[in-house]
Amino acid sequence: MAEHFVKQAKQYADARPSYPSQLFQFIASKTPSHNLVWDVATGSGQAAKSLAALYNNVIATDASEKQLEFATKIPNVQYQLTPSTMSMEELEKLVAPQGTIDLVTIAQALHWFDLPTFYQQVKWILKKPHGVIAAWCYNFPRISDAVDPVLDQFYFSDLSPYWDPARKLVEDNYRSIDFPFEPVDGTDHTGPFEFVSETLMDLDDLFTYIRSGSAYQTAKEKGLELLEEEVVEKFKLAWGEDGKKVAKFPVNLRIGRVGNA
Repeated sequence: MAEHFVKQAKQYADARPSYPSQLFQFIASKTPSHNLVWDVATGSGQAAKSLAALYNNVIATDASEKQLEFATKIPNVQYQLTPSTMSMEELEKLVAPQGTIDLVTIAQALHWFDLPTFYQQVKWILKKPHGVIAAWCYNFPRISDAVDPVLDQFYFSDLSPYWDPARKLVEDNYRSIDFPFEPVDGTDHTGPFEFVSETLMDLDDLFTYIRSGSAYQTAKEKGLELLEEEVVEKFKLAWGEDGKKVAKFPVNLRIGRVGNA
C-alpha cells in the first residue's frame, strides 16, 4: 500500500484534508480509557495530530519512510516505520504488547489492507472487551454547482481506469468492507457514520489534491497526463473568478469494539 503514495509524499501532506473535530470527539466518547492509540498507516500524520489532543499517547506507524518525513512532530506522538505486514512478534516489538491499546485508528487506508491478518492483530492488541477500532474514508469533495459536474466527469471517466480495485470500497463509503466488530456503546450498528470535513481551496489546491492521488500517479507512470490543457481549461471555466472556495469532503466512519473475541 505504501508504494501508492511514496512518490507524491509532499503533495499528499500538503493537499489532503484534515479531519473534523466532531469525528475525533465522537470516537473519543466511545473509548472508556484514553491512554494509548495505535494510528495505523498514519501517512504524514493527519489523524495523529488530532488524536494527540485527546489521548495521552499515540503510536503512529507507516510503511513509508518518505511519508513519515512530512509528519508533524508532537511530543506525545511516536512515529514508527514498520513493514507493510508485521508478524505478531514485530507487532509487539514495534507497536505495543498484547491487550494494551485503547483505540486503533485507520484513516483512508483500511481498503488497502490484508483484512483477515490485520483484524487478527487488532483483536490481539486491543484491550478487551472495550477496546475500539475506528476506520474512516473520504471521497472527492463537493465544491459548487459549477465545479462538481466537471470534477465528477474527471473522476468517473478520466481517473476511473487507473484506480486500484480496492478503491471501490471507498466509493461505497466502507458500507461493504468486512468489519467483524461489535457496535460501540450508544449505537446499534458499526456504521458508516457520516461527517464532513471543510477546507478552503483555490484551483491550484484542487489540482495538487488530484495529483496526490494514486490513480493520477498510476496514469503518469504509464506516460499519461490526465490534467491536460483541455481538462484544466474546463476546470478554470467552472471555477470562475473566485479565488478560494469551501470544499466539503464527505467522511464516513466504521467504528466497533473488540468485545471478547
